[in-house]
Order: sequence, then C-alpha cells, then structure tokens
Amino acid sequence: MAMKCVFFLLMASSLLLLPALGQEVVDLYSDLQSCDVTVAGTGAGDLLKLELFSSGKVLQSKTLALDGPGTWVARWDKMPSTEGSYSARATLFRNGSLLSEKSIDFHHGGRVPVKFDVRDYQADSSGVHLLIYSPDLAIVDIYHMLIKDGKALYVARESPVSISDGIRNIDFDWKQLLVRGEQYSGRVKIVEKETGQTRAFMSSFLAREDARITDTYEDETGASATILGKSMTPFHGFLRFLLAQDERSLATLEKKTPVLLKGDDETIEVSWNKTLNPGIYQLKIQLLGTEGDLIDFTERVIEAKARTNLTAVKTETPKDSSSSMILGLLGLVAFAGIIYVIRGRR
Repeated sequence: MAMKCVFFLLMASSLLLLPALGQEVVDLYSDLQSCDVTVAGTGAGDLLKLELFSSGKVLQSKTLALDGPGTWVARWDKMPSTEGSYSARATLFRNGSLLSEKSIDFHHGGRVPVKFDVRDYQADSSGVHLLIYSPDLAIVDIYHMLIKDGKALYVARESPVSISDGIRNIDFDWKQLLVRGEQYSGRVKIVEKETGQTRAFMSSFLAREDARITDTYEDETGASATILGKSMTPFHGFLRFLLAQDERSLATLEKKTPVLLKGDDETIEVSWNKTLNPGIYQLKIQLLGTEGDLIDFTERVIEAKARTNLTAVKTETPKDSSSSMILGLLGLVAFAGIIYVIRGRR
C-alpha cells in the first residue's frame, strides 16, 4: 500500500513538472538590426533574455516579459557595425530557472552571393509592400507579421513565391483590423529555399484611416461620388458637396459614409433642392475623416442647359387614310349616279 502511495506521488510530481519542462525557444533569427524569437508553451510571467555577441563579447542585451506563447520581436540599438561574424542567443527563464536556450551564428558584410535583392520595403495601414529584384529565377518563402508592443499579432507564410528575371512588386494586406492612432510595426523575412539565406526587414507605422474618391457624377439635379477604402483601420468619414456659381456659394451638403476597409467601395448620392437653371456651375467634393481632416477632394464643372419643350405633331394613321379613301370612292359613286340620272331625263 505504501509503495502505491509513493508511486502516485511520483506521478503527480511528474505531471506538475511537465508544463515547466515543456517550455522552449523553438525558433530564432537575428541580424544587426533586429531579431525575432518564437516561444512555444510559455506561461505568463516568464522572462526572455536576448543577447547579441561578437567574438564572445556581449554587445547588447534585452529582456522581455512574456504574456504567453508566440513570436516576439526586438530591435537592436544602432551601433557601429563592422564586417565579421556575430551570434545571437535567446534564453527563457521562469522564476530565475533556465527553461530553454537557443543560439545562432550569422555573418555581416562582405560579398555574399544572393539570388534576390530587396530594393524597397514599407509597412503602412494597408499592409506591407516589397520591391524585389532578381537577375535570375528565384524561389523564396516570405513570412510577414504584424507587430504590436513587441509581439507578433500573427505570422503568415507565403510559399513558394517565385521571383522572375527583373523587378517584382509584392503586397500583403493585413489580415487583422487596426486601431486608429495605435503604433504598429510590419516585418518580413525572406528565405531563399535553395540556400536557406534569410533577409529581414522591419518598419513602424501609425494606424490611420484612409480612403479615396474614385469616381463622380454630376448634373442639374444632383451629384454622386464613389469612395474606396484604402486602410485596415476602419474609415468613419463623410462627404461634403459644395456647389457654387461665379464664386457664389449655392449649396453645401454633407453625407456620412458607411464604414469602409481596404477594398470596400460605396457610392454616395445627393440631390439639389431644385433643378439648376441654365448656366455653368462649380462643384467641389471633399472626403473628410473622423476628426474632420481632409482626406481627398476633387473639383468638377456642371453645365446646366435649357430644357426644350417637345411639340407633338399629329400624323395620319393608316386607319384615317383608309376612311378618307372610302369616303372619296363613295363621293365618286354618288357623282356618277347624279350624271346618269341627268342623262336619262334628256
């Protein structure tokens, strides 16, 4: 009986230790600008220590408090860089005890043969934008992630991506809604499949609502404008139509737009109080954001023309023509009868 109790106590202790023993750093990438670490099974309150080395000497060190599993990203402070070998290490601690550790080595500078070159990179409220050049055909994997407060909100992988001879423009839209006025970062890692060579790019941006006027229509009775959403920050704005003639304001009409995200479009219509008199009019259409800031505008001209009255012209129908013909024949018959009677009396 005592042996059974000891056995069950040992089993219970093992189960309690499993979560702690199961924590680990599963992936690490770094260059001299930034690094990203993927941690699996982490409980809230664990600490992640990141270190950058050169020739065994610690150049920089950062510590992050983790709130759960995921991919964590840190920027290295700017420093003078020289060509040579470097290494990075990620160490996971819980209550001062080592849980997991991972290190990588990388080389900076010098002539490194690569099959592709990133000519430009940008992240904004709509997504990430890449301009990649390759002199030959290259097959790569592209990882793109949206980051807030040092943690990736999600990581998406595009594979395989072919880069043909020349320059290719690649865009990835954000999969997640953004909060207006919040600070985010966008990061991409490009992995050349044949050699495993990896390059990473990262930039920060402020989430902004955005939309554009893509089409308009205007005449003597009213006007309309089509709005296209350009951001993953929901657009809550309104349109303003300003009608004038010879610099004299005639009407100002405002209409709220529906909530728009990137790729959404909607047409807004307004009517004038009455049909415009003949003449030349100026129309300005303004697209305003949530705070009333000017997002986009366009100006048009309305040429109102005088309306012509259509006069109805009565035409003879085939039925009327037939009736006239019959009447004509009857008249001839009557005339012939009269002649016959007169000749008979003679």
